[in-house]
Amino acid sequence: MKNWGLMAAPLGIVLFGMSVLYLKMNPGGSKLTAEVLQGPLNYVPWLAAVIILALFIQAVIIKRREDTFLFPIVLTLCSVGIVEIARLKPALLVRQLQWLCVAMVVMILVLRFWGRIRRMLGYPYLLGLACIFLLGLPLLFGTEIGGSKNWLVLGPISIQPSEFGKILIVFFLAAYLSDHRRVLTLPAHRIFWLQLPPLRFIAPLICIWGMAVLMFVVEKDLGSALLFFGMAVLMTYMATGSKSYVFLAMAFIGVAAAASYAAFGHVRVRFDIWLNPWQDPNGMAYQVVQSLFAFGTGGIWGTGFGYGHPGFIPEVHTDFIFAAIAEEMGLIATMMLMSCYVFFFWRGIKTALSCRKEKEVLLAAGCCSLMLLQAFIIVAGVTKFLPLTGITLPFISYGGSSMVSSFVLLGLLISLSKEQEHG
Repeated sequence: MKNWGLMAAPLGIVLFGMSVLYLKMNPGGSKLTAEVLQGPLNYVPWLAAVIILALFIQAVIIKRREDTFLFPIVLTLCSVGIVEIARLKPALLVRQLQWLCVAMVVMILVLRFWGRIRRMLGYPYLLGLACIFLLGLPLLFGTEIGGSKNWLVLGPISIQPSEFGKILIVFFLAAYLSDHRRVLTLPAHRIFWLQLPPLRFIAPLICIWGMAVLMFVVEKDLGSALLFFGMAVLMTYMATGSKSYVFLAMAFIGVAAAASYAAFGHVRVRFDIWLNPWQDPNGMAYQVVQSLFAFGTGGIWGTGFGYGHPGFIPEVHTDFIFAAIAEEMGLIATMMLMSCYVFFFWRGIKTALSCRKEKEVLLAAGCCSLMLLQAFIIVAGVTKFLPLTGITLPFISYGGSSMVSSFVLLGLLISLSKEQEHG
C-alpha cells in the first residue's frame, strides 16, 4: 500500500495548484466566461492521460520489483512544473503535457527493452563517436535560439542534441572507465605530485574536456559545457578514486577559460555579467538582476502562489522557473525541491551500490549524478553563484528535449534497480 501512497503528493500538488489558478480566473464564483471554460477543455484530457500513464508505470514498477521511490519523486517535480507553467505560460501547458506523455511512453520503452539497451555498454568507442556526432550537428545545421547555437529546428519541433548527448556520454564514461580502470589507476608518469597513466588512456577524457570548451566557445552553450565537463570529472573520480585527474581537469578548464576570455567577446560579456550584474541592470544583465529581485521578494514564505510578478523575468518558464517558484512560494518550497533532487540522488546511489557489474555501478551513479549536477548548475546560475547557463531545471522547466531525455535517464536508473530490495 505504501508504494501507491507515494503517488498522493504529485496528484495533490497538481489538483491543488490547478484549482487555485481556476478560482483565480473566476474569483468569487462569478459567471463563467468562455475564456475560463476553454482552459480546462483544452488541458484536462491531456492531464488525464498523464495521470493514467503515471499510474500504469507505477503498477509496472511494483510488479517488476524495481525501486518504487524514484518515479514518485520525479512526478512530484513534474507536478510542480505543470502548475508553474500553467501559472506562467498557460498557452504552453497543453504542449508541456503532451511532451510529458511522450516522455513517459519513451520511459516505458526503456523499461521494456532494457536487456538490449544494456548491450550498448560493450561498445564504448562507438558510444563516444555517436556522442561527438550528435553534439556536432548544431555546428553544421544548428539554429541560434536564446543566444546559443545548440538547436536543430525540424519543422514545428525544436530539438537540443546536447540533451540526448548527455545520455551517450554517461554510457561512454561508464563503459570506458570500467574497461580501463586498472590501467587508469596504475600511474606510468609522474609530473610533480600528479600520477598519470600513458597519454593514450587519458586522451578520450581530454577530448571530452576539449569538447566541453568547444561547446562553450562555438555554440555559446555554457550550461551543457559545464554539465559535460562536470560529468567527466565526477565519473572519472568515482571510477579511479584518483585526485590527480580532478586537479588536471581543473587546470585544463582554468587555462581554457582564461584563453577564451581573452579571445572571444561573448565569453567576456558572460563573465562580466556574472562578476557584476549591476553595471548593466537594464541590458545584458537584466535576467540575472530580475531573478535576484525575485528571490529577495519571496523571502522565506513567498508572496503566495499567483500573487507574485515573475513575468518581469524573460524566459521565466525555462531557464528561470526556479526564481518564479522562489518568489511566490519562498525559501521553504525551493528547499523542498532541492531535497527531492538530493533524495533522487540518494536512491540512485543506493541502486548503484546494489549492482553487481562494475559498468552498471558506474552507469547508475552517472545517471543520478547527472540529474543532481544539472539541477545544481541551473540553480547556481539563477542565484549568481555561477555564470548564467542555458540549461533547464530537470522535470520542471518547459521543454520537450529536456523532458524526454530526463525520463530516459529515469528509466535507465529504475531498470538498474530491478530485483533489488529497497526499504
